[in-house]
Amino acid sequence: MTDAVGSLDTPDAQDEVAESKKKSRKGGKRAKRGPLKRLALFYRQIIAELRKVVWPTRSQLTTYTTVVIVFVTIMIGLVTVIDYGLDHAAKYVFG
Repeated sequence: MTDAVGSLDTPDAQDEVAESKKKSRKGGKRAKRGPLKRLALFYRQIIAELRKVVWPTRSQLTTYTTVVIVFVTIMIGLVTVIDYGLDHAAKYVFG
């Protein structure tokens, strides 16, 4: 079965040439920069990403913190009750 020119199944000759050029490059732009410039770029990218973050308001932060503390308290109580019950069950079974 033959495919039309430019279909996704069979690459064109130009695509093959472009791929061979990509494979022949060693290191790319990253190899041309020194380690300090790469580190500076890394930190600039971190700061740029942190500026995109939607930070919670004070009231949201208070609400989230309260929910977490209540949940942790409930879980501590649940684990304590289960531990206490298993302790008494083990003492009953093993004497």
